[in-house]
Amino acid sequence: MGDEVTPGAPAATGGGGVGRRAVLCGAGAVGAAALAGCASGGGEKSAADLKGKEIAKAADVPVGGGKVNAADKVVVTQPTQGAFKAFTAVCTHQGCTVGGVSNGVIKCPCHGSEFRIADGSVQKGPATKPLKEYPVQAKGGGIVVT
Repeated sequence: MGDEVTPGAPAATGGGGVGRRAVLCGAGAVGAAALAGCASGGGEKSAADLKGKEIAKAADVPVGGGKVNAADKVVVTQPTQGAFKAFTAVCTHQGCTVGGVSNGVIKCPCHGSEFRIADGSVQKGPATKPLKEYPVQAKGGGIVVT
């Protein structure tokens, strides 16, 4: 009854010790949570799913920067004045959602991958594949997937 104790290991005293099974089960739960954190993004949307949808306001996307739309899992950038680009916000390394855009790169907070705002290509790994690009146009002050 209760937790098993590893043979040869000192027995816990006072009934407050933690057995091997409890430690292993706890480590399994922590490990699963850590893996889930790495794959917290997931759910990349297709261009068809987003077609006709406004994914950002043009005024919210700075020149040389961008804005992450976590709800739609897209990141919208403006590499040069009036030229808008949109990419999946799901990192190609392990599926995390990218965290932000600065200094001309889209940054993933999980493992440090960086992608260029002009074309979604990898600037810094561990990712090896570019972000998927969505076709967009500026329309009525918004950025719409076409």
